[in-house]
Amino acid sequence: RLRSLDTFRGLSLVIMIFVNYGGGGYWFFEHPPWNGLTVADLVFPWFIFIMGTSMNFSFKSLYKKEKTTFQILFKIFKRSFILFAIGIILNTSWGPVDLETMRIPGVLQRFGLTYLFVALMEFTLGRRKDSHEVRRRHCKIRIVDIVLNLPIWILNLALLGVFIGLTYGLPVPGCPKGYTGPGGISEDGQYKNCTAGAAQYIDRLVLGEHHIYQYPTPQEMYQTSMPHDPEGILGVLTSIFLCFLGLTAGRIIITFESHVGRIVRWLIWAAITGGIAALLCKGSQNDGWVPVNKNLWSVSFVMVTACFAFILLTILYVFMDILQWWKGGPFVYPGMNSIVIYVCHGVFWREFPINWQIEEVHWKLLLQDIWGTAIWVFVAYLMYRKRFFVAI
Repeated sequence: RLRSLDTFRGLSLVIMIFVNYGGGGYWFFEHPPWNGLTVADLVFPWFIFIMGTSMNFSFKSLYKKEKTTFQILFKIFKRSFILFAIGIILNTSWGPVDLETMRIPGVLQRFGLTYLFVALMEFTLGRRKDSHEVRRRHCKIRIVDIVLNLPIWILNLALLGVFIGLTYGLPVPGCPKGYTGPGGISEDGQYKNCTAGAAQYIDRLVLGEHHIYQYPTPQEMYQTSMPHDPEGILGVLTSIFLCFLGLTAGRIIITFESHVGRIVRWLIWAAITGGIAALLCKGSQNDGWVPVNKNLWSVSFVMVTACFAFILLTILYVFMDILQWWKGGPFVYPGMNSIVIYVCHGVFWREFPINWQIEEVHWKLLLQDIWGTAIWVFVAYLMYRKRFFVAI
């Protein structure tokens, strides 16, 4: 088991907790109103990415144990259902539940749906033979991990095409085709009720206006009146592609034995995804063809977060698994019990000693948010010491 993978997951979780607790009130730990990228925007997609990376080892273990098709499918559907169900429960943990206005999408719901589709793809279309043996038989093929998995590549690229087609081609009543802006008072209020364009329209059509997030990030700056869910239906398609890129990173570990071979391929993927992101957004926050936008999970957003994920994975792999200069502490501990720590931090965030009334100045908010985050890191460490691990 590579400690770099647990550390990657744990680092993402720790940053996510710190951001959710307020990030000290600093702007770079907050989500931008619409287009743009901050530290707060990286952690959720990194989780999606590393989920795909870890999936390789999960399936390898299942095949080694000679699990039946029914057992594997049952595990896939059970894990997806549990993630989705926990997400719904967290959505309703704020107070009395009103079924007429209960929010359906959410972070864990997105995890559950993404895992379901990518796991089913990998199980039905992925290469099941021992990857090192396959590598030896095709030693002259530098991209053997891609060549031998062309069907799953084609399917994921097709899903990306569906996302692009719906985003820019679906007619939305009262809005120009392909509109992806914040609506409200932006653009002189011409498209007031068009917030997020097709993404919002699909959510309202399928889930209903009252079952999606009612307080989107552009609401304050652009005075929007329409709800929009950043974890909505359309973004599942690009989440699937991001998870698949993570799966590709993991397949490189499984297929190629040399450290150099793995590192070179990860860095090539970082250059490819980063280059695509830069091209799509033209290196600009608002003036590109496809701006980086977490609210929409735009293609450029997925590509740039994947770029950073490949780079981070490479750095952790070098320092932890090759040079062994660092064992991953303290981030490796929450990475081993990520679902428990994530749920607990969300349920108890308002409770003492996590949170209490203080003056809203940066240094006090920063100390409180670091303290609250450190508590959950310590809890994860205690669970590690007791060898208590929860897996879904």
